[in-house]
Amino acid sequence: MKRYNRKKNIRWNTMKILVTGFLLVIVTGAVLLWLPVSNQKPIEFFDALFTSASAVCVTGLVTIIPQTQFTLFGKVILLILIQIGGLGIIACVTAFFFLLRRQITVRERMVIQETYNADSIGGIVGMVRRILIGTFTVEGVGALFYAVQFVPEYGLLRGIGYSIFHSVSAFCNAGIDILGSDSLAKYICNPLINITTMLLIILSGIGFSVWYDVLGNIKKIRKKEIPGKWWFTRLRLHSKLAIVTTLILLAVGTLLTFLLEYHNPDTIGHLSFGEKWMASAFQSVTTRTAGYSTFSQAGMHEETRFLNILLMFIGGSPGGTAGGVKTTTIAMLTLTCIAFVRGGQDTECFGRRISAQNVRMGFVTVVLALICYLIGTTLIAVFEADRLSFLNIMYETASALGTVGLTADLTSNLCRESQAVIIALMYIGRVGPVTIALLFAGKKNQKDRIRTLPTNNILVG
Repeated sequence: MKRYNRKKNIRWNTMKILVTGFLLVIVTGAVLLWLPVSNQKPIEFFDALFTSASAVCVTGLVTIIPQTQFTLFGKVILLILIQIGGLGIIACVTAFFFLLRRQITVRERMVIQETYNADSIGGIVGMVRRILIGTFTVEGVGALFYAVQFVPEYGLLRGIGYSIFHSVSAFCNAGIDILGSDSLAKYICNPLINITTMLLIILSGIGFSVWYDVLGNIKKIRKKEIPGKWWFTRLRLHSKLAIVTTLILLAVGTLLTFLLEYHNPDTIGHLSFGEKWMASAFQSVTTRTAGYSTFSQAGMHEETRFLNILLMFIGGSPGGTAGGVKTTTIAMLTLTCIAFVRGGQDTECFGRRISAQNVRMGFVTVVLALICYLIGTTLIAVFEADRLSFLNIMYETASALGTVGLTADLTSNLCRESQAVIIALMYIGRVGPVTIALLFAGKKNQKDRIRTLPTNNILVG
């Protein structure tokens, strides 16, 4: 019992670190962005707070235009906030310990284990080190590709700066840019910018655990330990589900966006056939919590916006920089529904059975996220008093909760009360509604929960 309680205490302390850590970074970032040295013109503290929350929560919604608002110092602060938000508090603290050559204690290893939901503390520090190295490597490669476009366009120093900033922002799924007010709209026909951005978003959104699971199998294939045709079958169940669900959502999102917006002159109607496919693919990818856009979100048809709301609510995969309720959660609950309809008792996938506890956690995650979404949408609708389109409000709140950053030109037009709701939704989306709920619920001893109650059924459906 003592060992069990110790594990529960570690879990509760980890939640406290995550919740308070992100909050402290947001406030600190707001103060730094509010300083005169960070701004080319005066800025209200609330706008600085909103921008800091958006950066740390890797969302991308802004009430100001970063390019014209912030000085070089302010943009560097913004970049650091995005990187911290993307990596997470625990990874950043661990990286700081690495720099100081400080020994990671057993308790700290248990906190890291709880954060990344690892099976054991063995090799946990090495895992974080691989995540850090992998992150900076991919961001560096992404910056090199961006530099091919940005250096000739903006000059050497500014081009390099823009390349680094947008590579970090894309990889961290932040979607904040320093190019102007139209995001990546000027590059809608540029394959280099489109493909580089999409790859960065997909790689980070698939999750770090999937990275190293795939790389581990590739290493075994090279060593002739397993045949090449087994690269997928030997993956962990989580990796298989994350990869397959991601591919399905990207394909469906691309096809439906292409069909629904094909003749829309405000989005992709004026593009060539191939450019339409590229813009549709980019839109499908960016709704997976990235926030960059290559065409007007306000110009989309209502049915396309509703499709994007669903994609934003789902988000990316666990263990990466993406938000939303996660691909694996939706896939697991869908499989549970299919099993029930077919008369089965277990949730099965790729020859494996998913535990009932896992399914319950997925159900709780979706329900809590949906409750937060409905409350946030209702509050903004009340604050705006029919001044704005309700579908656009739904789009904004889904973007905030899913830490996406796409907007139908709404963010800067919201009143302060509505913007405060958006800040809360971004924060909940980054930390996780389940984490917030469990933190307020507090710690409970296992003995308090062991009770025998009579069982009854209620009518459903």
